[in-house]
Amino acid sequence: MTNLAAKIGQYQITNRTMDKIKILWADDEIDLLKPHVMFLEEKGYQVTTANNGDDALDHIQRENYDIVFLDENMPGLTGLETLARVKVSHPSLPVIMITKSEEESIMEDAIGSKISDYLIKPVNPKQILLSIKKNLDTKRLVGEKTNSNYQQEFRQIGMTLGDRLDMEEWVDIYKKLIYWELELEESGDEGMFDILKMQKSEANSQFCRFVEDNYLNWLNGVGDDIPLMSHTLFRKKVAPEIGGDGPLFMVLIDNLRLDQWKVLEPVIEEFFRVEEEEAFYSILPTATQYARNSIFAGLLPSEIEKRYPKLWKNDEDEGGKNLHEEAFLEGQLRLLGKSGIKFSYNKITTHQNGRKLADNMRNLMTNDLNVIVYNFVDMLSHARTEMEVIRELADDESAYRSLTLSWFKNSPLFDIMREIAQMKGRVVLTTDHGTVRVKEPSKVIGDRNTNTNLRYKQGRNLQYNNREVFEVGRPSDAFLPRTNVSTKFIFAKEDSFFAYPNNYNHYVNYYRDTFQHGGISLEEMIIPVVKLSSR
Repeated sequence: MTNLAAKIGQYQITNRTMDKIKILWADDEIDLLKPHVMFLEEKGYQVTTANNGDDALDHIQRENYDIVFLDENMPGLTGLETLARVKVSHPSLPVIMITKSEEESIMEDAIGSKISDYLIKPVNPKQILLSIKKNLDTKRLVGEKTNSNYQQEFRQIGMTLGDRLDMEEWVDIYKKLIYWELELEESGDEGMFDILKMQKSEANSQFCRFVEDNYLNWLNGVGDDIPLMSHTLFRKKVAPEIGGDGPLFMVLIDNLRLDQWKVLEPVIEEFFRVEEEEAFYSILPTATQYARNSIFAGLLPSEIEKRYPKLWKNDEDEGGKNLHEEAFLEGQLRLLGKSGIKFSYNKITTHQNGRKLADNMRNLMTNDLNVIVYNFVDMLSHARTEMEVIRELADDESAYRSLTLSWFKNSPLFDIMREIAQMKGRVVLTTDHGTVRVKEPSKVIGDRNTNTNLRYKQGRNLQYNNREVFEVGRPSDAFLPRTNVSTKFIFAKEDSFFAYPNNYNHYVNYYRDTFQHGGISLEEMIIPVVKLSSR
């Protein structure tokens, strides 16, 4: 943490020189408000006055103002009439309405005309100053406070990373990093945001060591500190909710990171209450064919292969790898003593399928359990890799989150969730794994049977740098299928991705800064499971 501490020690919040804020104040009794005007001028504001609506509009046409104070009850053009004309010519100009009247109809008219604030006379100078700061300085003040608070939290996180953390403490650290990432993103301070990215990178490095040291013990039941994982998720978080008050929906959004959930949460909370929010650990590989099959089967991959030899498909096998989730789910329900329940399984991979399901929701309300697998975020991740236009729309983490939010608001899934809430359904919302933005290539050599995933490889003749990977020499230790006696698995760590020496530069340039999954990182492994009840 030495370099990080030095970097934040050098960081200074600098106030850039700004032009004076220009205020227009229109009131037919403006002479009586001279003490207020003088107060604002002493605070460094430039104030222009007018005593009627027509003069105010003339000033606005000739000069650029940052904010307007407008008396509601002026002779000639009223305040509301002046406001209406201001909004036509300058729709984004903040207008503060000031009035002696407390009539509700006047307040509603003003608010409906998109005023920025509403003050009742007599006003004092401190009220005026607060309104200015609220409307013009909020972003700066919030940004400065956010940066100051993160600097304090930075030191605490740094000290915590120096401890031997358990699996719950790693979840807490990751949640804190996500919180500050979203907060600093709003502040717009690139210097402090860069410091956060460095701290997150340091956390990811140590998290990978933590996983290397503990992962095999978790799977083999060694020790008391075993997290909730893919193969125990349904049994512990979904099955106990079956048979409660109203139908239960399990909504699994493929490839949904914890930070993406946090930007979707405010929208979902418009019609659901978050009863419980937790995080669980995806198994390795953090890839759909392993993690999602494990969730629905309630088994680890090698156990699925043993129990369902005709249904399980390995990397080198032809055909889809997630075609039998409904059969796996049915098998798990039988093992849990719930074979008699009525359930449905719905996998959505196209907008048309989503719309069809949204139109059919009422027919699902008689089921005890309805499972909905929605694949859009995973498709977005792949599209961003393959389509230049998507890469431009989601060229960084922030834009990737924004694109996810925009999709959700306009997707059939939004309508599905709203319909569930209206019918008083309950939801367990979750995912199968996350994804990480890869940056550093790691050279690997394999034979023609080696799988193509950029974050994990399995095969017989793999050559790689041992220090750059988590190696599982015996797949059975990690409950992974073994297709050959010399098969091994390797997993990329942090933000690295596997690249072949052939055509190396082209390959690296093509895949660098894309979102991938399959390996070990906070983003891929620590993922959300949320219990929702309708409002």
